[in-house]
Amino acid sequence: MTAAFAPVVRAEHLSHYFGDHGNRAQVLFDLNLEIEPGSLVILTGPSGSGKTTLLTLMGALRSVQEGRMEILGKSLSGLEGAALTSMRRDIGFIFQMHNLFDSLTAMQNLVMATHVADTPPEQARRHCLALLERLGLGHRVNHKPAALSGGQRQRVAVARALVNSPRLILADEPTAALDQASGLEVVTMLREFAANDGRAVIMVTHDNRIIGHADRIMSMVDGRIVSDVRVGDAVALSMALRGIDLFARLSTAELTQVAEKMHTRPFHDGEIFVRQGEDGELFYLLRDGQAEVIVTENGSDSVVATLEAGQYFGERSLITGELRNATVIGRGDGRLAVLSKAEFQQALSLAPNLPEQLTRIYFGR
Repeated sequence: MTAAFAPVVRAEHLSHYFGDHGNRAQVLFDLNLEIEPGSLVILTGPSGSGKTTLLTLMGALRSVQEGRMEILGKSLSGLEGAALTSMRRDIGFIFQMHNLFDSLTAMQNLVMATHVADTPPEQARRHCLALLERLGLGHRVNHKPAALSGGQRQRVAVARALVNSPRLILADEPTAALDQASGLEVVTMLREFAANDGRAVIMVTHDNRIIGHADRIMSMVDGRIVSDVRVGDAVALSMALRGIDLFARLSTAELTQVAEKMHTRPFHDGEIFVRQGEDGELFYLLRDGQAEVIVTENGSDSVVATLEAGQYFGERSLITGELRNATVIGRGDGRLAVLSKAEFQQALSLAPNLPEQLTRIYFGR
């Protein structure tokens, strides 16, 4: 995998504990995750679910105890002290508390942060001023934290995290102290930041006002990741599912539940998705590209249909239990969304009047 597409964060079987010996308590349980470049990821969940612990491990603020954690292509396993400090130089942090230097002005707090990157002084000052102005603080550049409101101090902290253009931003409730307009501006900046040059932003938040700006929402409960939703995919899949007879009568909430369980993957020309005569284990929805449906009879193959983006296949075998009645092959490159047999059947169980629907679809033709 090239550096441009390598995960910014990768965790494998990551577990973490607090305390020693008899008082040892596990707070993270066998986590596996990857964060792609260009992502704005929201990490949510109840208090005590392990969100902040995971964030501090990503930020090289704690040593990895069990499992593997890679940040920006470098393993954190076994690192301590100065080695962890070195890793943090390409990570920007936004904490719940602003952690500004009380004796320095807003501008001086930002300029001090640029010293780590050895930016030329005049260039650094221009960049700092532009960030503060973007965040509505152009008239407060020479004010010290004591003369700023809580929201203004937090916006200075956001600017400080962005000033050296790190490849990864970790934010813990960055909009909690901000009004709606300021919070939206901060998230817009973070969204733009993530979209440029293979960077990523991971944000712990309970702020429902900004959920819609995320690429991905990961929910944690009791130290485990219980859901991981790619928002754009979930919206697109929900809309596609609404056009399928089997799911047309599901509510928006129910469609979303089904979409969240679907896994989207690429395919290449000639890939065989299902084979005639085999058991059915998956339901397929074409996101992009085409597929041919081929039926073999008396040793001869016939193309009976060409499927386009938005069409689906594989459902009959999952419903009736019969073997696959055709072979389906990808034509050209594209993407598929797939649903397991168990999840497909669970989705159907949500639909009202299911027997009536199946009779109409399969026996009323």
